[in-house]
Amino acid sequence: MEQRRETAPARIAVTLVVGIVALTTVAGRPRFSGYATVDVLELLASGMCFGIALVGIVRSLRKMDGS
Repeated sequence: MEQRRETAPARIAVTLVVGIVALTTVAGRPRFSGYATVDVLELLASGMCFGIALVGIVRSLRKMDGS
């Protein structure tokens, strides 16, 4: 049975902080109020999907490499 490494809580925390800082920076701009809430949620969801896909690609490449 393959052992699975646990994700470090610090890695998750840093990722969340960077994402929150970026989101609050964009939300603070005057143009942001012109966007519809649905559009913002769609952009966030698509970004999450791209991130999940990228992680999956990197993991599959690491498996093929034998790491």
